[in-house]
This record gives sequence, structure tokens and C-alpha cells, in this order.
Amino acid sequence: MKHILRQVDIFYDLNDAQLERIATICQPVSYDAGELIFQENTASDEMYIVVQGAVEIQVDPAILGLDNPPSPGPTTIATLHKGQVFGEVALVDRGLRSAAARCTARPTQLLVIKRENLIRLCEDDYQLGYQVMRNIAAALAFKIRGADLTVREQLLWRRPPFD
Repeated sequence: MKHILRQVDIFYDLNDAQLERIATICQPVSYDAGELIFQENTASDEMYIVVQGAVEIQVDPAILGLDNPPSPGPTTIATLHKGQVFGEVALVDRGLRSAAARCTARPTQLLVIKRENLIRLCEDDYQLGYQVMRNIAAALAFKIRGADLTVREQLLWRRPPFD
């Protein structure tokens, strides 16, 4: 399991002993293609790491309750593969999921880390905790910058033509 954890961005720069401690709080789970891992707008308290297979991250504009124009249904905004993480915001807060996650390959194997277990580990080992939380912050900042660029592109494409 350590070889997978070593590939995960939020565990960058952890030593072998620290990775072993992370491994003790990982729960392996398997899903079939098409199976929903979690729904958008639901409570969250765990993060996932893709070990094998693929996971689509989807958003559904219908969640906003707007009917004009009609919602096209869930739209895939990212496809994740081995070593990639999703749901990491749940490690920082217990807000609602901002997207759904669905398996697209069979079999898909994931590692699940519950928030309370990671927080306890971070409190027991401040050096590990600092490094993991710093890496989570960097990963989230990267995603926020990407989302910002996407929003800017959408605004530019919707702008009326110049006269």
C-alpha cells in the first residue's frame, strides 16, 4: 500500500514511517463500473484515493433548481486514475460534497481515509500533520486556480461580440 501512497500528492515528502502510519488508517473498498461512490450535495467526512480503475467527478446543474434552460443532467468535469485523490475537502471541513463521484471502470479499487482518523493521526504526529495539511492546501489551491480559469473562459465565451 505504501507504493500507492507514495504517488499521492497530499502525502508528498513523507518518510516511510509516516507513510506506514497513513496506511494504517486506509480502508480498501471496491466498486463496479457505473456505481455511485457519493452524491453531490451530501454530507462528507472521508477522502478517497484511486488504487485501480477510474472515477468520474460529476456536477449536476439541476441541483441549483433552475429549469431554464433545462438541465442536461450530470456532467463529468474530471476523470481520475491511479494515485489521484478526491473528496479531500472533507478532511478540512464537513461541508456538503460539491460534486458526485462515479466509477467508470471495472473493477475500481479505492482507499478511503476517514476525517476523524486522519485528524487523530495529525494530532499525534505534528510533523506529519503539518506536511499533510500543507499538501492538502496546495492541492486545493491548484484546483481553485483551475476552476478560476474555467470560470474566466466561460465568461469570455459568453461576452457579446464587439461592435
